[in-house]
Amino acid sequence: MSGNYDAFVLFAEMRTGSNHLEASLAALDGVESFGEVFNPVFIGAPNRADLFGIDMHAREADPMPLLRAVVGAPGLTGFRFFHDHDPRVLDPVLNNRRIAKVFLTRNPLDSYVSLQIAVETGQWRLTNAKMAKTATARFQPEEFDALVARQAAFRDRTHRRLQETGQGAFWLTYDNIGDLDVLNGLAAFLGIAARLDTVPGKIKKQNPGEIEEKVENVAEMRAHLALLDPFLLSRSVHLEPARGPAAGMLMAAAESPVLAAPLASDTSEALRTWLTALDGAPPTESRTLKELRPWMRRHGGFLSFTLLRHPLARAYTMFTGMLSDKGREANILRRIVTNQHGVDLGGPEKAAFLGFLKFLKANLNGQSALPVAPERATQAALLAGMAQTMLPLRLIREGEAQAELDRLAGRASPRLNLLGRAALNAIADDEIEAACADAYRRDYEALGFRRWTET
Repeated sequence: MSGNYDAFVLFAEMRTGSNHLEASLAALDGVESFGEVFNPVFIGAPNRADLFGIDMHAREADPMPLLRAVVGAPGLTGFRFFHDHDPRVLDPVLNNRRIAKVFLTRNPLDSYVSLQIAVETGQWRLTNAKMAKTATARFQPEEFDALVARQAAFRDRTHRRLQETGQGAFWLTYDNIGDLDVLNGLAAFLGIAARLDTVPGKIKKQNPGEIEEKVENVAEMRAHLALLDPFLLSRSVHLEPARGPAAGMLMAAAESPVLAAPLASDTSEALRTWLTALDGAPPTESRTLKELRPWMRRHGGFLSFTLLRHPLARAYTMFTGMLSDKGREANILRRIVTNQHGVDLGGPEKAAFLGFLKFLKANLNGQSALPVAPERATQAALLAGMAQTMLPLRLIREGEAQAELDRLAGRASPRLNLLGRAALNAIADDEIEAACADAYRRDYEALGFRRWTET
């Protein structure tokens, strides 16, 4: 414990240099940092499943005893916290003035590329330069945009809460983590008497060099980055507090005065195919209305719409995607659903899906260490966020989609093909319907969905 604070939290993200900064803090007398204490997959560090006698299952049931143990430990103690760590801990941490807030940031493109290389090589931490592994990253535009959006929403939430409670914080960038004067300034901020004589050098910088040298599709990356709006010039100015404005990829028909605004990726491909068949040409796509203004001027009186999936069909699409998707996030989700929610994903499909629905209820109700990702959020919540960017004129429920799309087109339109309906029909029953209604009650009530078997 220092005179200023009992503990500290280091808000950062993957590949921002947080391991290096944590090691520098731990080199100060009287300071101990316990790593990613509230990472949904481990406690503190990979392959560690308990801390202060509290294991993963106990933390999943209630993370507050572990937070109290960290804050109450001797000396000045701390931990790292990322946007995808246990959301139940965030407000208690932000509201506690005796927990110092430290923010570490890095250029998001550098972080993203570094993350892709770490995934490719399996090397997440480097202490011996001779053991460095190299690879190139492939820039994935939608993946990059989604990651930046999630991190920005988290950062905005933390900033807002500190403003509301009148608290300050210490800010560092990736370039500062090797700056001795800045590190000692951080020690002064934390109220620590000790100072560093040198910067601890055990952890080495990974993947040095220019960004173009580390990305295999540089031209595609540059073209996509040129379309982004980092200064938010297209954002409307208003005085209402921000509540997470968001919109997915907007799709404007090539000729018809129709604009589709998909809520989630599970409807995006079906709507893209439908719009392409409608006019015999792919739609114009954009994440902002600003880029679509020429189209909007040419199509006065256009109709915008959003397709609402039945909650059960949407949950089943999430479930099958979780089973088949590859990559770090999919692996983490499967581990959490299996290990912390007791779902046997290798067992009978109906039982596994029923267990997944119960996980969704826990996740949406704040009873899970995993934050609610947009693909799992209620459609009512997603619509509330979308309304701050654009307000669709028509909301079309899945069961009524074909007839409504024909009306929008003014003629018999191409068939809309949504995946997963036949497979879901084979396992849907009263128990599964009830579990889904329990998880997505807000969508059933606010958006007027009936039972799946009645659609």
